[in-house]
Amino acid sequence: MPTAHLICGSTGAGKTTYSLALAERLGAIRFSIDDWMATLFVPDWPPTPDLSWALERTARCEAQMWRMADQLLARGVDVIFDVGLSKREHRDRFRARAAQAGVPTRLHFLDVDAEVRRARVHQRNAEKIGSYSFEVNDEMFDFMETYFERPSADELVGAEVISGSERG
Repeated sequence: MPTAHLICGSTGAGKTTYSLALAERLGAIRFSIDDWMATLFVPDWPPTPDLSWALERTARCEAQMWRMADQLLARGVDVIFDVGLSKREHRDRFRARAAQAGVPTRLHFLDVDAEVRRARVHQRNAEKIGSYSFEVNDEMFDFMETYFERPSADELVGAEVISGSERG
């Protein structure tokens, strides 16, 4: 049975790098919110950062991702959602949506210290290669530190937990 894989971790945890490797290993199709937002909306980003503006557009992207994922899952293809899943409520919505499609989910939590993640973000910004989609400045990083909700113990039952030391 196909599975909807949910990739979770705070900014700079390595979600995109991990999801690329997971997709290769499983022969799955990956949906990355950073790629979609960078292509569709970042060129129109408002001069002053606006969370409601960004959340409304990510919701549109996610709705379209699910329309495509439904077709893949119906054909027996695993899908990977690299969409941040920063809040419990967001993860619950994705689990409920997968249940509607009749498929199980598997949470993959990348648990990496903030100092390591910040250094990765600075390096990614400087090099603009690999998983770089757009610059994440310190203000954005700090905001996400307060916004992110770690998965609770019940969410981690059966999950894949990848620590910073395992990611390298």
